[in-house]
Amino acid sequence: MLAFLGGTGPEGKGLALRLAMAGESVVIGSRDAGRAQEAADELLALAPGARIAGAVNPEAAAQSDVVFLTMPYGGMSPTIAGVGDALAGKTVVTVIAPMRFERGVGAIAEDVAAGSAAQEAQAAAPDASVIAAFQNVSAEELLKPGVTLDEDVVICGDDADAKSLVFDLTRQIPNLRPVDAGALYNARYVEQITPLLVNINRIHRAHSGIRITGV
Repeated sequence: MLAFLGGTGPEGKGLALRLAMAGESVVIGSRDAGRAQEAADELLALAPGARIAGAVNPEAAAQSDVVFLTMPYGGMSPTIAGVGDALAGKTVVTVIAPMRFERGVGAIAEDVAAGSAAQEAQAAAPDASVIAAFQNVSAEELLKPGVTLDEDVVICGDDADAKSLVFDLTRQIPNLRPVDAGALYNARYVEQITPLLVNINRIHRAHSGIRITGV
């Protein structure tokens, strides 16, 4: 079972949809059970017959083997604190890219004291294996079942087994290629690509991704 905490937003719903379409059982987590079920029903309308449920965040985390953190950065620490020990011993995937918006500039990467949202998540959940992935994949494209994605997913983490698991999940989404970017420390660089892509998308009215060449 895969849990998507804060999964009522576009990124969480998009990843949940694609992995459910690949045959995984997923649960959408939210602070509000009604919103979680509403999001699950929305995805079931896009993928009839898929295994998609809704639950409050602590229940979603407790019943899952892999937990995705898909909420905005500001909600990450409260969400981790709110699920207690449910993350211990599990692979936790953060797709979070801290950013803010400024008039005349666009999206700007937020400074994170820990270095990255992923490192902050690891410090907040020390008994979990945190992996950073999917920050640069368009939520809008993920939510369109008929769209074929064609890009790389840069993956950072310190636990080889957890990283391998996320590689396997990535490959379940057609045309996405996982690329090993080394230690969790490197997540800061991957997270900062996201506001750049947001600005490129705004200028070109596109849904851009990234491709690592030569590997």
